[in-house]
Amino acid sequence: MDINTFSAYAYFGLTVFLVVVLYSYIYHLYTKKKSADGIDYEEYANIALNDDLEDTPVKPKSNDKEK
Repeated sequence: MDINTFSAYAYFGLTVFLVVVLYSYIYHLYTKKKSADGIDYEEYANIALNDDLEDTPVKPKSNDKEK
């Protein structure tokens, strides 16, 4: 086996490995939507689209001070 054949196998193997890692990361993101503290960050996805002054806030803010 010369260096060109080994290089082609290594390139193919690395490509397959990276595709598997990418799809497993995407699967992890969609199966665990809430973080450990219970915040669902998908509701913040439209914050760049709904940024007018008249739009409703993503998370309502209360005027009470938290202690």
